[in-house]
Amino acid sequence: MTPLDHRESRERALGLLYEAANKHLDPLQVLSEMMIQPDPYCVELVTRASSLHEESLARIEGASTNWTLERMGIIDRLVMELALAELAGDEAPPRAVVLDEAVELAKMFSTEDSGSFVNGILASLTSPDPS
Repeated sequence: MTPLDHRESRERALGLLYEAANKHLDPLQVLSEMMIQPDPYCVELVTRASSLHEESLARIEGASTNWTLERMGIIDRLVMELALAELAGDEAPPRAVVLDEAVELAKMFSTEDSGSFVNGILASLTSPDPS
């Protein structure tokens, strides 16, 4: 897959995660009810985000100072969950690419300040071990 294909897969995955959150459904249920399945990378991202949901929420909340999950914009939270899921893959793109794409998704689909908010939390969660 090309980087452009991955970008489209991420956007589609974010849309599916958003749909699931708004309908209070598991993202896997949303996937299973689709007439036409999205591309394999999108399915992989949604599946992994679903399986890592609780762990990702705990990590995001732990890394955010003065922001509970309830105070965060839903898109911001979902973008971060998606990025953490992507980084957890066996053949994950480079960390910098995933963070850059997450920032772009946040800017595109959320607020003006979302890019820096998402970047700050993801950078603290994914920074290389200094040891």
